[in-house]
Amino acid sequence: MSGTGTTLANGAAPPPGTFAPLHHRLFAVIWAATVLGNIGTFMRDVSSSWLVTDLSASPAAVAMIQAAGTLPVFLFAIPAGVLSDILDRRRFLIMIQVGLGLVSSTLAILAWTGNATVESLVLLTFLGGTGAALATPAWQAITPELVPKADIKGAVALNSLGINIARSIGPALGGFILAALGAAAVYGVDVLTYAIVSAALLWWRREADAEAGLREHFGGALRAGFRYARASRSLHRILWRTVLFFGSASAVWALLPLVARQEIGGGPGFYGLLLGSVGAGAICGALVMPRARARLGQDGLVLAATVVTAGATILLALTDLEVVGLLATFVLGTAWITMLTTLNGTMQAILPNWIRGRGLAIYLTAFNGAMAAGSLGWGLVAQETGTDAALIVAGVALALSGILAHRAPLPKGESDLTPSLHWPEPAIAEPVAHDRGPVMIMITYRILPQDRAAFLTALYRLSEERRRDGAYAWGISEDAADPERLVEWFFVESWAEHLRQHRRVSKSDADIQSQARRFHQGPDEPLVQHFLGADKPRGKPTTT
Repeated sequence: MSGTGTTLANGAAPPPGTFAPLHHRLFAVIWAATVLGNIGTFMRDVSSSWLVTDLSASPAAVAMIQAAGTLPVFLFAIPAGVLSDILDRRRFLIMIQVGLGLVSSTLAILAWTGNATVESLVLLTFLGGTGAALATPAWQAITPELVPKADIKGAVALNSLGINIARSIGPALGGFILAALGAAAVYGVDVLTYAIVSAALLWWRREADAEAGLREHFGGALRAGFRYARASRSLHRILWRTVLFFGSASAVWALLPLVARQEIGGGPGFYGLLLGSVGAGAICGALVMPRARARLGQDGLVLAATVVTAGATILLALTDLEVVGLLATFVLGTAWITMLTTLNGTMQAILPNWIRGRGLAIYLTAFNGAMAAGSLGWGLVAQETGTDAALIVAGVALALSGILAHRAPLPKGESDLTPSLHWPEPAIAEPVAHDRGPVMIMITYRILPQDRAAFLTALYRLSEERRRDGAYAWGISEDAADPERLVEWFFVESWAEHLRQHRRVSKSDADIQSQARRFHQGPDEPLVQHFLGADKPRGKPTTT
């Protein structure tokens, strides 16, 4: 552990080990429970996919099961992110576990009584996918609540490792139980895993949110999420890197069945081995990633993972040997988990707690959108040019985009995002209704001519923080009669939103505000004023 005082030869502390986050008991308990829960989910999906083949020989029916499980991610990721931010995440996750348990219980009853139909399987699979889509942002958002900031990226890596462990165990265990005891038994085991996850969440005594008295409503929270996403340049950088990488890398997943069957000449068993090789590579990648990150740095690691993915993609296009295909997919798995973990961990690190669920939901939407659009696009390219040519083009595009993107580093995610709470409560003559708005905030500075350029530079940096935390409009105005008198103004949609804004300003943002305020001249602090939208007059105006 890092507390032993051991240092490297250059004096730096050694990187935390792969399993360092498991030293935190709360994280370890919830991590183990979620691994079991994911194993149950994979078992359920295998059982449903197999059961539908007993009910219908139509490939479309099997495809509907797959679509029903994945479609909810596209439909509900962003609303799920909003809910994870405005509700108590622990209670929200428990409610979802109960709902998913009811879905699997219904599947078990239908399978036991022999009343399962294709339509019921599709509907219940869609409901199960909806539960997973609603839970995913909340699961990811609670990670920083379970470990210290230094262990966030390690915890994200372990979460990815847990999913790959479940993916390796769940389908095989589900198939064994299905063959031995039937589909009802598989669904019953899945219900048991939801009970275990619920018990772990009930054991967690989560602290109440500091903003409980200013709880956001869904519509306002959704708008706040989009405002934050529009204003955060750090988030933009992660999103376009996500789209660039996964848009090209999706070619492998779209075309891998064709590579296994047509290019290498293997059967379904070999295709399963290729997928297993990816999972094994992902597990290996998670184990070696901490030391690789310490040696290469975050951006060097991302570049290496991109180039390795490109090389594995091209190698799959050039080979017709099974052993080479297995080697390529193994290497692909190590690079894939490296990119997933690094991008997700960086996203976790740049998001303050109040917006984390919404920010992660936007990231998940970008990721899944890039995968879906990329898979469709590369499928069309392969149809016109052939599978090998499409993979080579995708590999080259991936390598070139990775090299070019390396010039724009990912954010470090080292800023202190804990609330500073340094803004004084606004002065008011009488209580203000929370839904009253809009609210205009004016801050008046006196700036000497020689400081004007540096002040404006600092203030424009501050404008990003204002917009992220709730402002929908921002600007600077100059007094025509006194050019040294500059007024910063911004609008928020309601009084409650401005009170939330007071609680959202982080310690890192407070430092930026201090840099701007140091240019202010005068015995007093800059004048801060609040203006409320006036009520419209009722009836016709009177004349005298």
